[in-house]
Amino acid sequence: MNIEYAERIKKLPPYLFAEIEKIIYEKRNQGIDLISLSIGDPDLPPPKVVIDSIRKEATDLKNHNYSLSQGEPFFREAVSVWCKNRFNIDIAEDEVIGLLGSKEGLVNIARAFVNSGDRVLVPDPAYPVYSNSSTILNDGIPVPIPLLKENKFSPDLEKIDPEKVKMMFLNYPNNPTSATVDKRFLSQIVDFARENNIILCYDNAYSEICFEGYKAPSIFEVDGAMDVAVEFHSFSKTFNMTGDRIAFAIGNKHLLSGLAKIKSQVDSGPPVYVQKVAVKALESYKNGKSPEFLKKNNSIYSSRRDILVDHLKSMGFTCEKPKATFYVWLNCRCNSLKFASKLLEVGVAVTPGIGFGKYGENYVRFSLTQPEEKIIEACKRMNVLAGSI
Repeated sequence: MNIEYAERIKKLPPYLFAEIEKIIYEKRNQGIDLISLSIGDPDLPPPKVVIDSIRKEATDLKNHNYSLSQGEPFFREAVSVWCKNRFNIDIAEDEVIGLLGSKEGLVNIARAFVNSGDRVLVPDPAYPVYSNSSTILNDGIPVPIPLLKENKFSPDLEKIDPEKVKMMFLNYPNNPTSATVDKRFLSQIVDFARENNIILCYDNAYSEICFEGYKAPSIFEVDGAMDVAVEFHSFSKTFNMTGDRIAFAIGNKHLLSGLAKIKSQVDSGPPVYVQKVAVKALESYKNGKSPEFLKKNNSIYSSRRDILVDHLKSMGFTCEKPKATFYVWLNCRCNSLKFASKLLEVGVAVTPGIGFGKYGENYVRFSLTQPEEKIIEACKRMNVLAGSI
C-alpha cells in the first residue's frame, strides 16, 4: 500500500522540540544522567488552590459531560473579571473563548481566516507553531519578521511589506528571546495592523512570569486593539498546568466567532472540571496583585536565572538577565546545532536557535525549569568545555 502525506504535511520542517524530546528519552534510556534545559515545561507544581480544586471537581460526576465549544459561561465570566483585575481592561463575556491550550487556539484562529496563498507575518526566531501549524497547515505563506538584537528583538515595522498580508503573530514576553515590550510599542503594532487590515494574534502566554517589577501589558491596554486583535493566555506557565490543557483567548467578537465556528467542528471546550479549577486559579488574584504562590515561583525563576547568567558571563559570553519568561537566550557565537551537540556530550540539553527560525542561528535557548542544584551542576559540566565553546 503506497499512501503519501498531504502536500501541506510535506512542507513542514522537522519539529525540533519533538526531536529534542526523542534525544532526551534515548539518552536517559541509555542510563545517561542528562540535565534538560531545553523544553519549557515548568518543574514547579501547580499551586495548592489548583490541586485542592482538582480533587473536588474531578470527583463530581456532573463535571464530566461535554462543555460548550466556547467554554462555559462561568469560566468566561471569571476570565472577564481577571482581565479587569490584572490589566484594568473591560472584556465582556462574549469577548472570551475557552481553549484546549493556547496552541490549539493559535492554529484554529488561522484556520478560520487564512485562505490558500494568504501571507502571514511570523516572527523569526519564534515558537514554530506560528509558521508551521498556524500558517503552513492552513496553506498560508509564512513571511518571517526578523527579530534582531539591534532592534531589541522587536519587529522593524518600516521594513515589513504588508501587501496581501492576512494575519500577523506576535509574542511578548517573547519565546525564545525573553524580550519584553511596552505599551508604546504595542500602540505602533496596533496602528500598523489597523492601517493594513491585518488580523493581529498576540500570544501573551508569559505575561505573569516577570521580574524586577516589570509587568507585561495586554494588547488591549492600547486604543484600537479591539478592532483587529485577539490575545491568547495560558494556564500552563502561570499556574504550572501544562498537562491540563486549559487556556483562553480574548478580543474582537468577529474574530472570536470565527474561532468558535472552527472549534464547534473539531472539538469541544475544555473539560468542565478543568474550567472550574481554572476559575479558582484566576480568583487567586486579589486587588490587581499577583498571588503569593506566583511571587514565590517568579523569585525561584529569577534566582535560577542569576545563577545561569552569571556563570555564562564567567565563561566569557555576553548575556543579559531577562525581565520575563523562564528562558535565557544566549549568543553562542557559533553554529547552534554544533554548540548544542557539544553540551549533549557532557549531559546538558539546550535548544538550538536554528529550530526557532533562520534568525535564531548562532543562539541557543536555556530553560530555567530545573532546580537550582541541577542548574549549578549543568554549569559545572559546561566548564569542561570552556576552552572549546
